[in-house]
Amino acid sequence: MLLIGIVALSGCQAIRSKVATNKVIHITFWHGVNPPANRDVLQKLVDKFNQTHVDIQVESLYVGQQDQQTPKVLSAVVGNAPPDLLWYNPTIAGQLVELGALISVDEMLANSPVKNEIDPALYTSMEYQGKLWSVPFATNNIGIFYRPSLFKAAGITETPRNWTEFRQVAQKLTLDTDGDGRIDQYGMFLPLGKGEFTVFTWLPFMWSSGGELVNGDGQNPAGVRLQENQGAIAALQFWRNLVTDGSAMLSSPERGYETDPLLSGKVAMQINGPWNLGQFQETNVDFGVFPLPANQKPATNIGGENLFFFKTTPKRQKAAFKFAEYAMSADFQTELALGTGYLPINLKSRQSAKYQEFIQKLPQVNVFLEQAQYGRSRPIFPGYNRISDSIGRAVEAVLLGKLSPADALKASQQRLDLIFK
Repeated sequence: MLLIGIVALSGCQAIRSKVATNKVIHITFWHGVNPPANRDVLQKLVDKFNQTHVDIQVESLYVGQQDQQTPKVLSAVVGNAPPDLLWYNPTIAGQLVELGALISVDEMLANSPVKNEIDPALYTSMEYQGKLWSVPFATNNIGIFYRPSLFKAAGITETPRNWTEFRQVAQKLTLDTDGDGRIDQYGMFLPLGKGEFTVFTWLPFMWSSGGELVNGDGQNPAGVRLQENQGAIAALQFWRNLVTDGSAMLSSPERGYETDPLLSGKVAMQINGPWNLGQFQETNVDFGVFPLPANQKPATNIGGENLFFFKTTPKRQKAAFKFAEYAMSADFQTELALGTGYLPINLKSRQSAKYQEFIQKLPQVNVFLEQAQYGRSRPIFPGYNRISDSIGRAVEAVLLGKLSPADALKASQQRLDLIFK
C-alpha cells in the first residue's frame, strides 16, 4: 500500500510539473549587441527577468551585426519562423510592415505605465504610416573619440569645432614617429565599406552642410535625392580631403566601428558612439570625446535600436511586450547605461541619482547627451537598405579615389531611380 501511495504521489507531482512547464511561455529575442562585453551586460539583465518571471522565459540570441542580421530576419519571415522580438535599428520598420510581419504596439503602449517615461524625441523612430511599430531599447548618437595625450604631444590645446579646424588638426596629428618615411600615427580613422555603419557615420556631415536625403514625403523612397545634392557633395569631398591629405587611415571593409587603432595609438581620432564607453573605461588608455565638427550647422545621427514584435500568438505577443516593458523601465535602462555607455531612453533613468553619479565619473557621456538636441533620424520606409547600400557605394568610391563626389552620387541616383521609379 505504501509503495502504491508513493507511486501515485510521484505520478501526481509529475503531472503538476508538466502542467507548470506547459504554462511557461518561451520568447526568442534576436539581437546584435556589440562589443561582447555589452552582450554580457544584456544577458545578466535578461537572466534577472527570467528569475523574476517564472511564467515567461526569454532566450537571448546574438545573431550577428545588423548587416548580417538582415538576410536572417527576412528568411525567418518568409519561412514563417520569425523570433518573437527583434533588436534592430528603426530603418527596417517599413520593410517588415510591408511584409505583414509585425504587430502594431499602439494599443499595448497606450495602456502601459512606461509610456510617459520614454524620451519624446524617440517617437519618430517608432512611427511609420501613422502607427507605432516598435519601442525604443537604447539610444545614442555619434561624436569624435580622441586621445588627449596625442593631442598634447602635438601641441594641440583645443578640440576642433568646424571642418577647417578639424582638417588642420588631423594633419598635425599625422606623424612619422621613427623617421622611416612611413606614417606611424594617423590623425583620423574613417570607415570604409558599403555597410550601414559607414552611412550612419557619414549622414551627419551631409546634414551639417545643409543637405537633405529625402525631398517631400519623408517616408517615400522615390523622394531620395543624391544627384546634385550640394550637402552630400560637400560631405564626400570633406572625407576625401582627409584621405588626400594623407591624414586619414581607412578601416578594413565593413570594420569601421572597431576601436583597436585608436586604443593602440595608430590613430588619434575616430567617429564612434557611447556604446564603446564601457569598453574604454576598462582600459588604461586616456580618451576624450568632442562633438562632430560642424560645417554650416551642428548635426549628429540619432542611433540606437528598437524592439520589434512579430506576429506569433496573442499569448507570446503579450509576453514579449512584458519583457519590452521591463527593458524600457528605469532600472533596466540605468543598469544598461552604466554597463555599456548607451544613453537611457527612460527619462526617470536619466534623472536618477545613480545615473547622475555615473555622469560625474564619466563626463564624456555629457557630450552625447548635449549633442542629442542636434540629432536626426534616418528615414523609415521600405527599401531603406537599398538606399543605404547606394550611399555606401558612393562613399566607398570616393574614399578609394575611383569617382568624384558628384559622379559617385550621380551613379547612385541612377541606380535608385531604376528601383523606385
